[in-house]
Amino acid sequence: MKTLAMVASGPKAKLEKREIDLGPIGDDQVEIAVESCGICHSDLSLLNNDWGITSYPFVPGHEAVGRIVAVGAHVKHRKVGEKVGLGWYSGSCLGCRSCLAGDHNLCPTAEQTIVGRHGAFAQRVRTHWVWATPLPSGIDEAKAGPLFCGGITVFNPIVQNNIKATDRVGVVGIGGLGHLALQFLNKWGCEVTAFTSSSAKAAEAKSLGAHDTINSTSDADLAKNKGRFDMVLVTANVDLNWPAYLDTLAPKGKLHVVGAVPNPIALPAFPMLVGQKSLGGSPLGSPGLTAKMLEFCGRHKIAPVTETFPMSKANEALHHLESGKARYRIVLTNDLG
Repeated sequence: MKTLAMVASGPKAKLEKREIDLGPIGDDQVEIAVESCGICHSDLSLLNNDWGITSYPFVPGHEAVGRIVAVGAHVKHRKVGEKVGLGWYSGSCLGCRSCLAGDHNLCPTAEQTIVGRHGAFAQRVRTHWVWATPLPSGIDEAKAGPLFCGGITVFNPIVQNNIKATDRVGVVGIGGLGHLALQFLNKWGCEVTAFTSSSAKAAEAKSLGAHDTINSTSDADLAKNKGRFDMVLVTANVDLNWPAYLDTLAPKGKLHVVGAVPNPIALPAFPMLVGQKSLGGSPLGSPGLTAKMLEFCGRHKIAPVTETFPMSKANEALHHLESGKARYRIVLTNDLG
């Protein structure tokens, strides 16, 4: 099966519209006609081979929304014509302890949509049927793509950490991830505080669901909030004053990281011991939790704040992202043919 895609021939190369061959469809795979695809910073990292795992020719794209146009011989519970989304993972073994426990995203052999295979900056993309999540009613399809990566990345910690409606939660970094976390936590019922280094984003943060804002780079402001939060969710990919953030946690509080912080996080043991505090992280979420997140979004009218580009202008869109101008997620609409 041949299809048109936006393809890079090497690290930091420009994407070019070219034909690629997807080969025969697998017995457990569905083929999705891509209608739109969000852009994540991970697409840029893989394009540039920042993590040393990229295979070329490379097709980015792991926030796809489209319609199933073909199914393999052993596909269950999915059918041609169904509208679905696809995120970071496109397969898992289904038989390991993690998969059997419902934690498919923790499968040690999970297949990643843009690692060693073609992604969704294309007319067509393939995935195991388990990872093709149907879109429920109430979801704006044009904005849905980023929910399959950015959305589930910040929704998963709320569930994994058993966050309650009575909890006080801080969100560090009001960008592609953080602006969704504010919406989720507000509708969850929490008291929500946005940590941001941008005074211009303070008003935006409150419009997205924050009840309060704190200067994320001010040690004095952090000290004023000692012992306040049940969870601080770090969505930023920068190094912070980690001991100061640890001090903002209430007893049994959790410092949870989903941003790709560049350097090791150093924390003193004694405050963690006496306050029974913890540091953790998580990768996206399972197919089952992704489906629940979408239902929650539909029920509460939660959607990413997006800008749109045609897919043929993916290079311009990636430059817009890299320059820090995106507010807050970019979605490519498919115009490849």
